[in-house]
Amino acid sequence: MFKNKKTLFSQIGLFLAILGPGIITGSVDNDAGGITTYSVAAAVYGYNLIWTLIPSFIVLIVIQEMNARMGIVTGKGLADLIRENAGVKITFFIFVGLLIADIGNTTTEFAGVAGSMEVFGVSKYISVPIVGFLIWFLVVKGTYKIAERIFLLFSVSLLMYVVSALMGKPHWGEIGHAIIHPEMELNTHSISMIIGIIGTTIAPWMQFYMQSSVIEKGLKMKQYKYTLIDIVVGCVATVVVAFFIMVACASTLHENGVQINEAKDAALALKPLAGEFASQLFAFGLFIASVFSATILPLATAFYVCEAFGFEAGIDKKWDEAKEFYVLYTGILIIGAVIILVPNAPLIAISLWTQVINGMLLPVVLVCMILLVNNKKIMGEYVNKPINNIIGWGAITVLVVLSLVLLLLPIFTNAN
Repeated sequence: MFKNKKTLFSQIGLFLAILGPGIITGSVDNDAGGITTYSVAAAVYGYNLIWTLIPSFIVLIVIQEMNARMGIVTGKGLADLIRENAGVKITFFIFVGLLIADIGNTTTEFAGVAGSMEVFGVSKYISVPIVGFLIWFLVVKGTYKIAERIFLLFSVSLLMYVVSALMGKPHWGEIGHAIIHPEMELNTHSISMIIGIIGTTIAPWMQFYMQSSVIEKGLKMKQYKYTLIDIVVGCVATVVVAFFIMVACASTLHENGVQINEAKDAALALKPLAGEFASQLFAFGLFIASVFSATILPLATAFYVCEAFGFEAGIDKKWDEAKEFYVLYTGILIIGAVIILVPNAPLIAISLWTQVINGMLLPVVLVCMILLVNNKKIMGEYVNKPINNIIGWGAITVLVVLSLVLLLLPIFTNAN
């Protein structure tokens, strides 16, 4: 009996030690751009786009598992593997696109910081520089363990969106009907919104961060089952938070015909509809998510760009040991913060189109991933199972078709 208890406690202790990469990667997915996309989608279409979270959830688990497995087996980041197997030229063009998208993503996070603090009466000229400096200090002067504990705390804080949604008194019967039988027209706006939701739920940068964080944590295949639990918990948290954000906005904003352009508008609009507390919870959740993601996004970008071109990278390395990594991280932070402080910058367009770009870039990253994870020279006995490949290639096909429809539909519409 005591032996079984000891074994149980040791297993729980091992899981808690491994806990981190999956939950952090999943939680940071609900960033300012994601909250904006979910909020706008629900305000415009009500409950009718919630169904997109179900296939996104399945694909997210499969993809994150591939990342973790590749990282554990090879001990190399995804960017490193792409460069070694696709060559420098192809790697360069892929990563230029990803870098531009991630600068847009980082700008969106600072827009979230600015917008959420404006709800509480704090000017963006105060909040953005202060948050930017604190983020920079945490990464440059901190360690991976300290940063990871703070990130896990941020992950739990995002569950406040559940409370905010329940205060909007949603109609659960309508939600169930909309998931099973959504009613909406397929046009350029709805298709771009679907791509945006998929692009923010399964963002390209996540794949690089997940693999790098598994390596940074030093995980091995004997710990794989605990890593898989960590991934599933992270994916569940991602979709649960996204679901309740959409429910909160659909049950209040859509039902009252309130149109919004950004997540800050959603927080403000909730005040007369669901009460001041619900409004403040939504705004505080936006702030936490924005700070969280403004830390992780530039970090992930610096990781995979440095990996792709053979530079040293890692939070636990000193500035002199990984100069390119820290300079790139600092540069992305500064660019993102400065864009937000420019008067009349098109922040809404940046937020929404960055998510659409993510959705369009995702197939490129997924093709590279699936080819790598099926390469026996790289993965040995740990190559993909058929079901992983079916889901992976299926997701790529859907995204490519949606992207082509989005590009070609206006041409055919104008021709008619």
